[in-house]
Amino acid sequence: MQTIEVKAAKRDNLGKSATKELRASEKVPAVLYGGEEVVHFYAEANEFRKLLFTPNVYLVHLNIDSKTFTAVIKDTQFHPVSDELIHIDFLQVFEEKPVVIEIPVKLEGLAEGVKAGGKLTLEQRKLRVKGLMKDLPDHLTVNIDKLGLGKSIQVGELSYPNLELLNAKNSVVTSVKLTRAARAAAQQKG
Repeated sequence: MQTIEVKAAKRDNLGKSATKELRASEKVPAVLYGGEEVVHFYAEANEFRKLLFTPNVYLVHLNIDSKTFTAVIKDTQFHPVSDELIHIDFLQVFEEKPVVIEIPVKLEGLAEGVKAGGKLTLEQRKLRVKGLMKDLPDHLTVNIDKLGLGKSIQVGELSYPNLELLNAKNSVVTSVKLTRAARAAAQQKG
């Protein structure tokens, strides 16, 4: 899994006015949960840009006052009008403890149904998985070569080594839908 480093500083003042001052100076307050203690810190808004505005999922090395923690993003809050990041929560991860995280889905191959005129749709861009940090991949690959017209691939049909999929077994990941053109071609043949 890809990693990214974020340089940050510990917060001493946790009140509302201190938080407003941070945001006014283009810094984002953040919290790290999951360790022995909860760590309140802040970082420049630009530090989080590479982390948030990407389809990839990263393990984050938080460098808080020269102390390093490994974490994943747990939650983000954006301003309702300006869409600026106003708060971010991280969950500390450890080598020996399983972590629950959403990982992007990547489709591989050319579906038979698409060759026959169908339209491929990706219903779930990310799947929720549970596994050890060392086993987490950059993306979950789904092979769609044998996917026919009107067929779909559900979560229950997928499996990955050392990972547990937490989404509902009957939820659809990807499908090939019948288009009007494909339906008309099938009727002309029959």
